[in-house]
This record gives sequence, C-alpha cells and structure tokens, in this order.
Amino acid sequence: MDYVSALLPPVVMAIFFTVVIVTIVKSQGGPNKSKEDAAVDAAFARAEAARTEGAPKPGKA
Repeated sequence: MDYVSALLPPVVMAIFFTVVIVTIVKSQGGPNKSKEDAAVDAAFARAEAARTEGAPKPGKA
C-alpha cells in the first residue's frame, strides 16, 4: 500500500500538468486571437502615448 501513496502525488501532478498544457495549446489562436491581439495593441498604444506625453519636446528647454 505504500507504493500507492508514493505514486499518487506524481501521477496527479502529471495529469494536472497535461491538462494545463492542453488548455494552453487549445486556447492559442482561434476566434479570440483577433480580440487578444487588439487588446495587446491597444495597451501598447496607450503605453506609447503616455511615454511620449511625458517626454520633453525636442527644441524646447
């Protein structure tokens, strides 16, 4: 019976890891990819706009 208690945690973790990997792979691309890409592009645009607003203008002291 000790072998069951010794093997159970690694088997459970292996199954969990497999499920996580399969979920990650399945969620890549598909119909939500354009929404995700648009959200990332919008976040980059906001960050760039905030960065350029705070920067000093060239030629002004």
